[in-house]
Parts: sequence; C-alpha cells; structure tokens
Amino acid sequence: MSAAGEYELDSEYRWPRPPAAGWTADDLDLLPGLPPHTELIDGSLVFRAPQTWFHMRAIYFLVHELTRQAPEHLEAIGEMTVKLDPRNRPEPDVLVVPVDADTGPRQTWFKPEDVLLAVEVVSVESVDRDREVKPRKYARAGVQHFWRVELSDGQPVVYVFELDPATRAYSPIGILRKELKVDLPFPVEIDLTALDRRR
Repeated sequence: MSAAGEYELDSEYRWPRPPAAGWTADDLDLLPGLPPHTELIDGSLVFRAPQTWFHMRAIYFLVHELTRQAPEHLEAIGEMTVKLDPRNRPEPDVLVVPVDADTGPRQTWFKPEDVLLAVEVVSVESVDRDREVKPRKYARAGVQHFWRVELSDGQPVVYVFELDPATRAYSPIGILRKELKVDLPFPVEIDLTALDRRR
C-alpha cells in the first residue's frame, strides 16, 4: 500500500505529514489538496513559488516554437511530471516527447525514456534545483537533451546540454543568446529576442 493511503493532516496547516520513508512517485496522484505543479524530489514534496512573468512567458514561448518546428512524430508539452524512479517525479517546464507517449486524457506523467528534451526555466527559488539537482537526475535517468533557460540582463539565455552515455552526465554544448539554433534532438531555430514580443 502506498504511503498516501496512510497520510495524516496537520490540524494547523492542513498539509500531509510525510511517512518515515518519504513519499513515492505514485503518491503524487493520490494526495488530496496539493498545490498545482507539486514535484517529488528524493521522496519530499516540493511546492513551486508563484511564477514570474518571465518564467511563464518563456514556457509558453518555447512550447509554441518547439511544437511549430518539431517533426510530426514529436510534440512539445509544458509542465508534466516525469517518473524518474520511485522517489523522484520532477516537473520540467517544457518537454519534448514522442506523440505515441500520450496514454490518454488522464495521463499525469511520462517515463524518462520517452523524454527527448527536458527544459527548466530558472526562477529565484529554483536556482539550485534547476542548475544542480534536476539535471543530475535527468541525466542518470537517461534523458538525452537538457536546456536550462535563465534571465540575464533582461534577456533569455539558453544553456544547452547533451547526455554523455559513458558517464550518464550532461556535457555542455553551448550558451546561446539572441538565437537558439541546434540540430538535436531535431533542428531548431528560435529567435530568443522574440520572447518579449506580443503577437
């Protein structure tokens, strides 16, 4: 039986108390009243702070551009969790997955082998997770490509990484400003200066 079936609510704060061994990836779908976009990292629930304008705009911009440029068998999607293992179910800001990874309207997560690209848009409260913790976990789970998007001097900067299969760690490919142009996981050309333009 999963830990979610045995949780207790703290009477003052009404938050679930974690079991001694921590939560599991399956518990994330069963715990009532969790805030949207709750993640599981090392058996602990991680709640997202209110999102900034840059963060939200970057997510929607990248989902739109990747969807527009992806080959027919791939699709970009925002803010779905990935069940990396029983104690880790992070939620990348943007993912690229095969169209056939869609299991239906009640799907809440993807398998790591289905994720071709994971993208994290860094916020003030998520710097350590997005720069250190989550990329390391994505790499160990075999996610081939990782992008980290940060705001620098008012402009987006994209750090591009590719998985080294020998070390199961990411190797840096480039730091891209103004234009994001890559060949993998498929050819992409994005004018990063357009992120702030209203259409």
